[in-house]
Amino acid sequence: MKGELVKKKVRKIKVDLDKCNGCRACELVCAAFHAKPKYSSINPARSRIRVVTDEINDEYVPIRATDYTKASCDGRRVYTVNGKEYSECSFCGSVCPARNLFKDPDSGLPFKCDMCEDDPPQKEPLCVQACSLDALTYEEVEEEVEEEAKLDEVALGLKSLADRYGLQKLADTFTRISQKR
Repeated sequence: MKGELVKKKVRKIKVDLDKCNGCRACELVCAAFHAKPKYSSINPARSRIRVVTDEINDEYVPIRATDYTKASCDGRRVYTVNGKEYSECSFCGSVCPARNLFKDPDSGLPFKCDMCEDDPPQKEPLCVQACSLDALTYEEVEEEVEEEAKLDEVALGLKSLADRYGLQKLADTFTRISQKR
C-alpha cells in the first residue's frame, strides 16, 4: 500500500532517558485518558505508554505504542548506551507476539499511541504534560513523508485476531455469534 510523497506535519514525542526517574506519571494519565468513560478509572494496562525498567542498570525507558506487526523481529541485537547493554526490545514500541505490551487487557487487540487526539484538541499529549522532569518533550515538524492507506480500527482489530487465532477460528466465532441473535 504505497502512496505518494507529501509534506505533512509530523508530531513527535522525544524521550530523554537521562531525565526519566521512572515515576510513571505518563502511564497513569494516559490510562485515565483512555478509560471508558474518560477519566473514570486508572488501569495502567490500558496505557499507550509504558516505562520499561532496567533495575540492574537503574534505567527507565518510556516507550510509546507504535504500529502492529504480526511477527516478532528476527534480530536480537544488543545496544550499548553509556557502557550498559540493552536488547532492541528495550526501545521498541511495536505491538508484536513476542511480548504483551500494548494490548487491550480484555480483548487482546493492539493499542497505538494516538497523541491524545480529542475534541477539543490537546496543546500537547497528556504524557508530556504530566512529565514534571521534561523527560518527554513534544514537537511538531514538517517533513516529506510517504502517505499510505491505513486500516481502520475494526479492520486492524480483525487482522490482529486473525493473525493470533487464525481465519477459520475467527469465522467460526462469527458464525456462532450470529446464530445466537
